[in-house]
Amino acid sequence: TSNSYLLEWLSRKTEFLDALLDMEAPPKPRQCSSCGGDGIYRCSDCFGQPLFCTLCTRNKHRMLPFHRISQWTGSFFEDSSLNLAGFQVHLGHEGKSCPSRAPNKPDLNELPGSGPDEWIDTDEEYIPSNLRAPDHEDYLTIVDTTGIHYLTINYCRCPDSPPAYMQLFRNKLFPATLDQPRTAFTFHVLDDFIRDNLECGTSGSNYFSKLRRITSNIFPHLVPNRYRELLRVSRIWRLLKLLKWKGFGHRNREPKQGELALFCPSCPQPGINCNPTDEELYFSWKYTRTLVMDGNFKAEHMHDKRPEDQIWLMDGLAYMVGRSEYQSYLKATHHPLEVSIHFNNHRAVNQANKSRGKLESTGVGGTACARHGCFVPHTLVDFQKGERQVNMDYSLAYAMQYNMKNIVRIINFYDINCAYIKKLRSRVRNSNFIEILDDVKIIPGIGIWHVHGHQTECFARHGPLFIQGAGWVDGEIIETLWSMLNIVSPSARGMSSPHHQELLDFQMNDSNFMKMIRMSQSLVRKYRKAVRASASASAAFNDLDGTVNDEQRQKWVTQELHAQKNRISNPSAMDIFDVQLQKAPTMQVVELDLLRSVAGGDSFDKSRGRNTTWLSRGLKLEEGQIAFARERRKMGGGQCNEQLALARRADRLCGDISAFLTEARAYFGNGDTDICLSDDGGEGEAVEESADEEEVAEEGIDRERPDQVILPLPSNLGLQRCQGLKMNHLVELELKLRIGQANDALHEIRLALANKDRLFRTQVRHADNYVKKTQAWSKVNSFDTALQLKVAVYRACRIALQNLGADNETLQKYKVLEDADLKMKATASGGNKDARSSRNDHLSWFWSLDVPRDTDRNDWMSEFYRVHWLRSKAVKDRWQEEVELLRAEFEWATNFFQRTAEDWEHRSVRCQNKRLEGQACYAARQSAIYGRLRDQCKVAWEKLNADQTRACSPLEGEGSPSVGCNS
Repeated sequence: TSNSYLLEWLSRKTEFLDALLDMEAPPKPRQCSSCGGDGIYRCSDCFGQPLFCTLCTRNKHRMLPFHRISQWTGSFFEDSSLNLAGFQVHLGHEGKSCPSRAPNKPDLNELPGSGPDEWIDTDEEYIPSNLRAPDHEDYLTIVDTTGIHYLTINYCRCPDSPPAYMQLFRNKLFPATLDQPRTAFTFHVLDDFIRDNLECGTSGSNYFSKLRRITSNIFPHLVPNRYRELLRVSRIWRLLKLLKWKGFGHRNREPKQGELALFCPSCPQPGINCNPTDEELYFSWKYTRTLVMDGNFKAEHMHDKRPEDQIWLMDGLAYMVGRSEYQSYLKATHHPLEVSIHFNNHRAVNQANKSRGKLESTGVGGTACARHGCFVPHTLVDFQKGERQVNMDYSLAYAMQYNMKNIVRIINFYDINCAYIKKLRSRVRNSNFIEILDDVKIIPGIGIWHVHGHQTECFARHGPLFIQGAGWVDGEIIETLWSMLNIVSPSARGMSSPHHQELLDFQMNDSNFMKMIRMSQSLVRKYRKAVRASASASAAFNDLDGTVNDEQRQKWVTQELHAQKNRISNPSAMDIFDVQLQKAPTMQVVELDLLRSVAGGDSFDKSRGRNTTWLSRGLKLEEGQIAFARERRKMGGGQCNEQLALARRADRLCGDISAFLTEARAYFGNGDTDICLSDDGGEGEAVEESADEEEVAEEGIDRERPDQVILPLPSNLGLQRCQGLKMNHLVELELKLRIGQANDALHEIRLALANKDRLFRTQVRHADNYVKKTQAWSKVNSFDTALQLKVAVYRACRIALQNLGADNETLQKYKVLEDADLKMKATASGGNKDARSSRNDHLSWFWSLDVPRDTDRNDWMSEFYRVHWLRSKAVKDRWQEEVELLRAEFEWATNFFQRTAEDWEHRSVRCQNKRLEGQACYAARQSAIYGRLRDQCKVAWEKLNADQTRACSPLEGEGSPSVGCNS
């Protein structure tokens, strides 16, 4: 294990430290490892840190110009440089001097001095010699992953030689300027910076700070600062990479909107990865484009300092939309005020009307494929005043145009789709900039996490579980994509608008690229899960379906078909997937019913009325005791003002209990004082009959712990004792009141859980600083405090029901409340589409208790089973769709890679015919890469089929194949 290794190493710590220090000294004898001469230089980057003489240092590093060396001073090795050793870089002749070089220009082998154009003053002797710029003009400042280097550059002077900037570029040195370049960046450092930015979110400032420390860990501030040059060159480098990857070095035209971007290989793209007939496109649900839209408020952008002085390198060519046309669209489009009516405090709506202040953009919104999480090219838009419909309309319209030839069915997930979709087509028809074809059917969905923040009916109307053809998606995958952008968003916040756009474009392209190269593994993982889940869902549904008669089944299937057919024109048709619940009777309702039932009756009935009121007061007092006990435990020592408030509360509670105990004597028919219980929970001794009633009431109360007084309620006395005291009528009354109290407590528990869930989604999750997080968690804790109080009340009520002799039916209805029942999960509240659990209620048992008291139980159970039969069938159908979709996606991904490999192969042939050797080689390499990705998909699919065949083949002596082999 790691710990055992560390323990073993600790015993050899000194051995390692001594060896590390030994490396500071030169070997004996100190000889050049090449010629045996005076080994004055040591190379830190050559393997084994060999020693070289001056001449061998130059010769051995002819092709390794960016190695770091140190020089022996007689007592230690001091940082030096190849330039100080007289090393020069010769361009154009395989590292050798150009024959056309001016004869009167000698090699510069002397140690360089200082240059007047550098800000370092070399009169200050503390400055290391390797940090001093040469005193001639033939040197370049070259930035590499090994640090910043001064190197003397000798250009080729032959008559047909290219200009200096191109000589540098052909030697993988990117010049910072074209005219008389003085700084260059190695391709290696540019790739490393971009890779660091992609993987780690490293900003340009931090990355160059690292390079300066690599150059000199003691004097990094003396290393030349080329940070601005790095940003400028990296912008060009990103564009060149995209042009190269997308084949525009092999085409005779400029890229159009979104053409520099990658998309999903597994989404259906007619003419690219599939060739369906018109009939298949119209009738087959498989050829559906599944999209998801969302906004990201962390990708803010500041106003440009000089908006008139901007150079756009790839405006609208990748994922972010073209700026000019987008701004024209915004100016020409009406922006109505958006109001939340279907959802509880949704951030997208709250932010829609929020002013932007000093921000040019308050965030971004975009569209991705909902099944694999690939951004759709040319769909990312800036927000000017929050996430408004006008912004998202633009994104969706372009998403529905991308490689969707003749596709007529769209499933579109969006957090606020219940409101957004209503007037979408009318908004688009009124625009001269965007278009959505009338014959394209758009099925609105809401992600499984967000749908539970909406009104109850939104789950059935827009939840992914009930969308035919969606397969098994959660509609939330775009949330995972924003996290990648959020890593770089802080450093991009203050960039110029073009640079900001280019950085986000490159990040999204890399996200899609990583999805593409891992597509086969992703499909394999999903397919194996889908096959298992489909078999399980089918078995669960068959078990449930076996209990249903033919008449019921036919009726429910008809309801389902009608709902699905009319879901777009009449979303309420989908309400058949939900039970229409009513409020269960509260304790106040029960008390009122009891009082009304005795109004106008005889003296016995009026006595029942007084008993009902007294018992109701007792239950409320008991709740007050529970609340006091929890508050006392929570406070602990507490401040003086807190202790005073608690003492006052204890005094009020004591007074109420005292009055209740005094009144109790009048309600118990036989006047037996033995009913009053002591504060230790046991039965107290009988109070002398001559004692004053107030004294009796006060005697057994601890003024500091009124919560320990056990009230003389029938549930506390016990059923047997109440029967002995002939108090059966009080037992009956309290039992009814306790049921109402249980309903109250469970209702409050449901509210508290829902509010906690809402706060997590709308505030805790989106809090972007310490203050907001603290405030959000404070609200969560307040709801949790209320929740735990009601849980304690319900549990006490449940014990009371048992003590009152409640029948089994009542106790089965009001079950013991476990801690596990209080875990509010989006998946549990309808989103948990697991096959087996769909046979029962998706939420904890208490979520389905609000049923009408006057409804016949059989009618209720019929409704209950109807909904669960429909939901279980939906689970089965979605998993079967998922299996079929994944099979198609394997084929589409394979076709995509095959088509792309063929495209590159054709380019290679054309370039060979034109004798463009470099373009031909690159195209051949790309063709081979996509060919390997194609083969990877084929092999993965073949292995899956072989594994499934083996799983479906029973061994000798065993039974039939497992369920799911035919799924």
